[in-house]
Amino acid sequence: MIILIPAYEPDHHLAALIRRIRAAEPWTAVVVVDDGSGPAYKDVFDDVRALGCHVLSYARNRGKGFALKAGFGFIADNLPGHDVVCADSDGQHTVTDVLRVAGKVHGNSGDQRGAATMVLGSRSFSGNVPARSRLGNTATRALFTLATGERIPDTQTGLRGYPAAMLPWLRSVRGDRYEYELNLLLEAKNAGYSIQSLDIATVYLDHNSGSHFRPLADSARIYAPLLKFLGSSFTAFLVDTTVFLLLTVLVDSLLLAVLGARAVSSAVNFLVNRHVVFEHGKQRPARSAGLRYFSLVAVLLAANVALIWALEAIAVPALAAKILAEVMLLAISFSVQQRWLFARKQDRPPAAKPAREKAGNAAGKPPSEAHISG
Repeated sequence: MIILIPAYEPDHHLAALIRRIRAAEPWTAVVVVDDGSGPAYKDVFDDVRALGCHVLSYARNRGKGFALKAGFGFIADNLPGHDVVCADSDGQHTVTDVLRVAGKVHGNSGDQRGAATMVLGSRSFSGNVPARSRLGNTATRALFTLATGERIPDTQTGLRGYPAAMLPWLRSVRGDRYEYELNLLLEAKNAGYSIQSLDIATVYLDHNSGSHFRPLADSARIYAPLLKFLGSSFTAFLVDTTVFLLLTVLVDSLLLAVLGARAVSSAVNFLVNRHVVFEHGKQRPARSAGLRYFSLVAVLLAANVALIWALEAIAVPALAAKILAEVMLLAISFSVQQRWLFARKQDRPPAAKPAREKAGNAAGKPPSEAHISG
C-alpha cells in the first residue's frame, strides 16, 4: 500500500500527518507531490523528505488533478503493483480513517471484482462544518444524482483508495484541478469500475482555513461536466416543449405531437452533446453515433409516451405530464450517452518509457521540469 498526498503551500499539518502515519505503519511508503508551492515552502518539504517520503516537485502550481496524476505516474513507473490511498495534506483526514480505507482496498483484492473497485472515505457532514463545505457537497451530490441517477454520499472527498490495476486509467482521465476527482466518479462505471463508500470522521481544522479551494472558479470547474449536460438537456427540453405545444394545437393526436417534437429536439440535442458536452463525443464517426443516438431516442420516446399517457390517465395536465416524464428519464439519458454512445474508445496501454524519462513523465512534463527526491 502506498499513500499519496498532493500538497500546495502546506503548513505544519502535512509533517504531522506523516509522523502519525509512520507511528501507526512504519513501513508504509508515502509519496508527496509538491504542486509548485515555491521556495517559501522548501523547509516543509525538507521535513517531509527527512521522514523518508518520496517527494515529487515541479516549478509552478498545476492543480490538484495534475498533482494526483503526477503521483500516479511516479508510482506506476517506480513502485508498480501497489494499491494507492490518496489523502489531503491539511490534516482533515485522520490516520485511522486513512488506514481503514487502505484496509478496505486491500480486503477487496481477495474478490475478483475488488480489483475494479475504488473506495471513497465519505464524510457525514454532521457537527461544526463550514457552511461553504456543507453547501458545496450538497449541491454537487444533488447535481450528480440528477444527472447520473447514482447516489454517492460524498462526491468531494479527497480520501480515496484505488487498486493498483486502476493506475493506467487514473492517469488518463481528463482534468488538472478540482474537477478531476468528480470526473473520476463520472467516468468510473463506463471504464468498468465500481465505487464503494466507507464512513469516515468529518474533520475541519480552523474552519478549513488551509484549503486552497476557490469557491467561484473551482466550483465552475467541478460542476461543468454536469451543468453542460443539464444545460443541453434543458435546451432540448425547451425546443421539445415548444414544438409539442404547437403541434397539440395543429394536430389532434398526442402521438404525432410527441413524435414531431422529439424529432426536432433530438437533432438539436445530438449535435450539442456530440460537439460540446461529452469530451470524447467526436471520436466515433457521425453516422455510427447518430444510429446509436436515435436508437436511444426511440427507446426513450416510447417510455416518454407511456409515462405521459399514464400521468394523463390520473388527471395530470398534458404540460405537467410532459415535464414530469422528461425529468424522470433525464438520468437514464445521461448515463447511457456517457457510458455507451459518447464513451471514450479504450486506448492501448502505453509503452514502457526509458528510465531517464521517468521523473519528468511522472508529472506529465519533460525531465527538466520535474525532479524526485526521497
